[in-house]
Amino acid sequence: MKHNTTDRAAKELEDAFIKVTFEEDGHGAGAQSTEAFYDTWVDHVSAKFSDAATYGAIALQKLYPEHSIVLSTDRGIDILSFPSAAFLPMSPTETVSSVYFVPFARRLGQIPGILVNMIRFAAFHVSWDAYDFILYIVRYPQGISEIVQHYVLHEGPEEHSRALLVAAGAWQNQLHDEILVFNQGLWRKNHELWMEVQKANWGDVILKESFKTALQKDVRGFFDSEELYKSLSVPWKRGLILHGPPGNGKTISVKAIMKDCDARGYATLYVKSFKSYMGEEGSMAAVFSKAREMAPCVIVLEDLDSLINDANRSFFLNQLDGLEGNDGLLVIGSTNHFDKLDPALSGRPSRFDRKYPFEDPDQDERALYARYWQGKLKSNHSVSFPDSLVDEVASATDGFSFAYLKEAFVSALVLLAGDKGDEKPVFATVLLGQIKSLRDQLKKQPHSAGAQSATGDVRHVRISGGSAAGGSDGLPASCLTLAGRIWSAGESKQARTSVMPGGMPGMGAALEGRPHATLAALGRSFV
Repeated sequence: MKHNTTDRAAKELEDAFIKVTFEEDGHGAGAQSTEAFYDTWVDHVSAKFSDAATYGAIALQKLYPEHSIVLSTDRGIDILSFPSAAFLPMSPTETVSSVYFVPFARRLGQIPGILVNMIRFAAFHVSWDAYDFILYIVRYPQGISEIVQHYVLHEGPEEHSRALLVAAGAWQNQLHDEILVFNQGLWRKNHELWMEVQKANWGDVILKESFKTALQKDVRGFFDSEELYKSLSVPWKRGLILHGPPGNGKTISVKAIMKDCDARGYATLYVKSFKSYMGEEGSMAAVFSKAREMAPCVIVLEDLDSLINDANRSFFLNQLDGLEGNDGLLVIGSTNHFDKLDPALSGRPSRFDRKYPFEDPDQDERALYARYWQGKLKSNHSVSFPDSLVDEVASATDGFSFAYLKEAFVSALVLLAGDKGDEKPVFATVLLGQIKSLRDQLKKQPHSAGAQSATGDVRHVRISGGSAAGGSDGLPASCLTLAGRIWSAGESKQARTSVMPGGMPGMGAALEGRPHATLAALGRSFV
């Protein structure tokens, strides 16, 4: 009896379960809906999707089953600009490229510019060291930008391809007659600024010899004193501030320092602005990170009072103090307004140890400057420059900056050159007349006048040299030529090439011993 009761209860429970699971209309429809969504979802996530890099690698592996393949999208590795490797296009007819125009400066000649071919699809035979490679370069869209994909194939282990990429990346990371300029959140190599810096000469910087020697010793002594700093258990870092009214030689002195450091193998990092897409603090972190990577080196911060403000000062000071270590960093700042600098910048020795005032020249310095021009004009027989004129100029130019002194001499010489009359005026008369004219201008101005550029940026000029950080970027960083064309596999932004347009990268040891016909074919490919 008890057994029958138990069986009946189990049967009722089973019927109830079946009824709930399969017979209730609402729950049954829900189960079917869930299953249908699962099938749809599985079908969706199992569909093909875009992965161009992987697709290309698989396709190339099928075409070259005996080759290893290394992929790279690193913009810091521009293989085509690597001069130690030689490149021969595999099949020019299958090369796809688009062109853009790069104008030349008018002063360079009659050629208005060139067309640069930006690679969208190309393949090259590459020779480097003792190895041969195949290089495919493809460009495809991704989001709102484009990806430049490199495939390096080698009939052998991939270590050789990786070594090629390391060598190309190391070469590109080095400076080759260039200065690193930071602007708008990006580092760019600037050859034009380097060329301007090479024009600077300490002989053209008219300062009292003791002042100039102290500045030179401060810079040179820093780089020579690493062991001394370490023996004293103090950080090997230093900061200098060059300050004073505009037009008194701060910029030409900075250029001379940059030239000296470059000649001794120390890189210069020039900061135009901290404003960028990543914010000023992000830019400061990027600048000091790069400086620590390249140390020992020099960071140049012109117009320090404009670069550092209330919002970013605290972060800048943290970077300057070097919580991450600033060994080997020489930071040089300049300002026309030393009084506007926060005491945390100008008053703490461990940040900027030395301050060099570039005030308006006194009478001795004005006489030195006049003698400098006397020496420059010594070979010009149409200009009479007696010693008495030196003293007269020094006395008549009290309150002049060096920029105003230069303007007096330059404008006087221009007037003399433009006078086509039979009887040219005496140089002394014209020069003193220009000094008087400039004196009248000074009386109308509330401050001592410096030289100002057309864009409104102050440019501090002593005797020679152009803008402090001028120059446009040159040709694309990665260029090679084929039948008179210039190829760029990198970004479309303009950047300086390491070789002249049409120049062939160095062939390297890989080509030694090759048949003459092979070398000739390679040569023709880069004409």
